[in-house]
Amino acid sequence: MSHFLRRQGWVTGLFALLIVLFIATKLIQPGYGSGDFGSLARAVLPYAFAVAAQTVVVIAGGIDLSVAAMMALTSVTAASMMAGASEEYALFVVPFVLAMGFVLGALNGLLIVVTRVPDIVVTLAMLFVLQGAALLVLGAPGGGAAEWLKAMISGTVPIPGLPDTIDAWLPKALLVLVVCLCIVWIPLRRSRLGLSIYAIGSSELAAFRSGVPVARTRIIAYALSGLFAAMGGLALTMSTGIGAPIPGPYLLASVAAVVLGGVALGGGKGGLLGPIVAVFVLRLVRTDLTLLAIDPNVTAIIEGLIMVAVVMFGAFITMRGRQ
Repeated sequence: MSHFLRRQGWVTGLFALLIVLFIATKLIQPGYGSGDFGSLARAVLPYAFAVAAQTVVVIAGGIDLSVAAMMALTSVTAASMMAGASEEYALFVVPFVLAMGFVLGALNGLLIVVTRVPDIVVTLAMLFVLQGAALLVLGAPGGGAAEWLKAMISGTVPIPGLPDTIDAWLPKALLVLVVCLCIVWIPLRRSRLGLSIYAIGSSELAAFRSGVPVARTRIIAYALSGLFAAMGGLALTMSTGIGAPIPGPYLLASVAAVVLGGVALGGGKGGLLGPIVAVFVLRLVRTDLTLLAIDPNVTAIIEGLIMVAVVMFGAFITMRGRQ
């Protein structure tokens, strides 16, 4: 246990902070229960996938500013394809959109590798390209979603043999999040590709001298980021039943959660569990501010200040580490 706490001390601290926030939420609103937790899980879902997309790239030593725009494009693509279509047609739409995100992410990585332009410039340019493409697909929020897709994140998961009071605290949205992330992250983390992603983030030159295919690894890292972003786009469509062409506030939130989750902005350090817990922390802070009846504009300012402070702290730690 002591060895685990030394290795996962940051994540353990985040879990402790999350528990404190839940207690504070219960004190603010004594009626806060399983239904409210289910709503929190559904709200967190697209943010969590955006954070997963950013985490892979940051560990590889880069950054992706096009995550939110890619989520918007995949969301409107899925919504426009499923509008008026049969329920079975969604079985084709889901893998198509996921493949679309993978290819768009790989395109980001390919442009960075081939042109040698800094990733922040390439992904910023792609942000505008993808945002324009999303508006071409749907000029305004619209489209539709299959009923079985929407049902996947609505309600709770019944577990045979357990009381209903326990089942009520296991929302489907949380299960979908855990399953999707584990399917991709666990095999990646234990594979040679995963080690290569950490290696190029830690030291690209050392990785190259060790025989790591740096260019290919970087392209795959961005492709996986695109895959997670497509999952986030699908989560948006599943949550609302429509597609929204305007990128949401997922970019800065993803960077803030990555830093708060213990991932070094310089790359090579961190994992996925910390950033996901950090997403719940940030969203629960917003919930508490709302329950305290604080003006929405003030809430937005406080959220922005928290995110900026977290990002600046992460940058400071990264600079100290390099020194």
